[in-house]
Amino acid sequence: MTAPAPAPAAISVRRWSLDLGATALLVAVALVGFWPTFAGPAFVPAVVGGIVIGLAVAGVAAWRRWGILIITGLTVAAYFVFGGAFALPHTAIFGFIPTLDTLQRLAVGTVTAWKQLLTTVAPVAAADGHLLVPFLLALVVTTLTASLALRLPQVAWALLPAGAALMLVIALGTPQPAFPIVQGLVFAVVSIAWLALRQIWAPQNAAVSVSEVDPSRAAHMRLRRLLAGVAVLAVAGGAGVATSAIAAPTEPRHVFRDVIIPPFNIRDYPSPLQAFRKNVRDEVDETLFTVQGLPKGARIRTAVMDEYDGMVYNVTDGGPTSSSAFSPLRSGMSPDAEGVPVTLNIEVDEYNGVWMPTAGELSEIRFTGDRAEELRRGTYVNTATGTAVATPKLRKGDEYSVDAVMPDLPDDDQLADVEFGTVALPKQSNVPEELTSLAAETVSSAESPIEKVRALETFLSEGGFFSHGLEGEVLSRAGHTSERITTLIGGDQMIGDDEQYAVAMALLAGELGIPVRVVMGYYPDEEQDGDPLFTATGDNVHAWVEVNFQGFGWLPFNPTPPEDQVPNDQNTKPRVDPKPQVLQPPPAPQEPVDLPPTLPDDRESEDENLNLAGIIGAILLIGGISLGIIALLMSPFIVIGAWKAAKRRSRRAAARTADRISGGWDELTDRAVDYGARLTPGGTRPEEAAAVVATLAVPRVTDLAHRADADVFGPTDPSPEDVEAFWSEVDTIVGGLGEDAGFWKRTKARLSLRSLMGGSAISTGLQGLREAATARVRREPGTIESSSTSTPVAPESETP
Repeated sequence: MTAPAPAPAAISVRRWSLDLGATALLVAVALVGFWPTFAGPAFVPAVVGGIVIGLAVAGVAAWRRWGILIITGLTVAAYFVFGGAFALPHTAIFGFIPTLDTLQRLAVGTVTAWKQLLTTVAPVAAADGHLLVPFLLALVVTTLTASLALRLPQVAWALLPAGAALMLVIALGTPQPAFPIVQGLVFAVVSIAWLALRQIWAPQNAAVSVSEVDPSRAAHMRLRRLLAGVAVLAVAGGAGVATSAIAAPTEPRHVFRDVIIPPFNIRDYPSPLQAFRKNVRDEVDETLFTVQGLPKGARIRTAVMDEYDGMVYNVTDGGPTSSSAFSPLRSGMSPDAEGVPVTLNIEVDEYNGVWMPTAGELSEIRFTGDRAEELRRGTYVNTATGTAVATPKLRKGDEYSVDAVMPDLPDDDQLADVEFGTVALPKQSNVPEELTSLAAETVSSAESPIEKVRALETFLSEGGFFSHGLEGEVLSRAGHTSERITTLIGGDQMIGDDEQYAVAMALLAGELGIPVRVVMGYYPDEEQDGDPLFTATGDNVHAWVEVNFQGFGWLPFNPTPPEDQVPNDQNTKPRVDPKPQVLQPPPAPQEPVDLPPTLPDDRESEDENLNLAGIIGAILLIGGISLGIIALLMSPFIVIGAWKAAKRRSRRAAARTADRISGGWDELTDRAVDYGARLTPGGTRPEEAAAVVATLAVPRVTDLAHRADADVFGPTDPSPEDVEAFWSEVDTIVGGLGEDAGFWKRTKARLSLRSLMGGSAISTGLQGLREAATARVRREPGTIESSSTSTPVAPESETP
């Protein structure tokens, strides 16, 4: 006699609840790996929507016993109906009613969204349509996993789609994992518990023979089995967490993104502080840009630098919160910022560069004008420093608005008991040795952190003199190398401008362990501070120092002396202490000396016997022969240089402007070939750019290739200004190749014949001829075989 089995309805409801719940948990755990890709939970609504819709489709199809074709049709229909609400809400009416544009993007996005996600530097913005990937994955994987779980007796098959989704999210994500320990542990626990419960609830285990096992004992055995499984999972999970806590990964995680697109590196651009004196000298009267809405006391910043190597202050090559951690432009970048929200309208005039004028803690940047889309896609933002970089370069006529939060600046009384912030900054290197003792002496009487900073600031601002070193000013050399700072500090008088004083204070503070960084930007004079319109010129460029305090963040300090605090000429000249004049007694009279009589010398002078003309002739002969030999030895190099220069002139002076653009690209690829790049013959410009980037690591070449295609194949010919800008960019990239290379490599590239002989095409062709010839020798007489490495066969009408 057997015990009655549970009712089929109870089994169905219980099993369906288990299968659908486990499916939702597994898919959610797998897709939470997109957290670093979106830098937050912006993708969660798309994932939740896809999971709910997928569960509904799978449940209805299993209930109605529909086949795979109907399930596929329902999934596609649900994707287009609900995709606008969860993946493209900015294109839908009221955020959920799809439009024609929404439907078109959904259709195209099933193919292109994956590439767009991988070719955009993370974190990506939801407003750019990247939510299509998590929504589509959630919908498809949930539908497939739930359908297999509800229809098959062995639930293990349903784990395959969820596991594949977990691996796919890792591959599509970033090298930084989201929650690796929790993610893996929850996925394993849910999977094992799902399998165990399905086995316990299987029909063959639901009926227990009363003659063999007492019902109460059977229930007790099932409970023991369940508790034992939970204990095993707990022990395994604890061991995994403990192992992960003490064992660091030996290899970094590799993802598709690293292979498809290299990460944006701000170190590809020079430090703007190097051009400080140039900005002061050449742009003093030029209107660089205008700002509307700048509050009183606020400053426009362009760059923040926190690493010093003895030569230049630059952005550090650090982690996700460092000054080099730039990410693509997105909205809502500083949701936790506290202060006064402002909107700045910035119009660019003569300013030309990649570092964008911004202010405060950035929330959103909106571009307007003809280049709005280009600038939006090429702009990267560092929310930790409040700086932005536009890789297409700002130029006259560009306009954009900045939504930011201006933090309140505390006074010294509020900072009296505040400690320095705990910020990870790079260690300064090649700092002058005398700065260590000088910093300690300067702050010897200071008791609190703010007093130490004020002591350093006062030492420089009140003890130094101001001079740009321009015409009519006291001599003051540009630069901020270790030698220049040593001269500033160790001289009889400190004379310099913002560049030297800001770096000096940063180095002094760094020697004391104070978290400090150097900021470069613009702010109005006192009489213009608070005006509704700020017109920035070269006279408004400044550099200052920021120090981090707990609870207040980075606060500005000004170590530069006032501009009217200039040294007097008499003080700048070396002081001379002349000795008093003492009247010396006259010398004692000398006795006359008897000299022997002078005899005439009949010998002729040796100089008279020398033939000056012969000596000059010999010198000219030797010099001419030497010059001839040198010219003969150098003639190949001279010919190579002249040949390359002639090609450059012909390309630059082409009749059509489009041909000049093409010539500029050819000039760039020729130089890249000389430096070792391998270009495939007949490749497109983007393909050539990819080859150059892969060999020489010059990411700017890719944008230049697309720009060349747009200018050459556009509806109108490029303007002369476009040609000049394109060639300027080419010269900058080519110059960068030479700067990064050593002397011998640079010399080898200048003397290389590869670009003159067609780059790598000739070497490839010769290699193909050699392989074809070798293959023919090895073949049997009378046989002809095709080879992928053979040279192209000429048409029958031509002679090969």
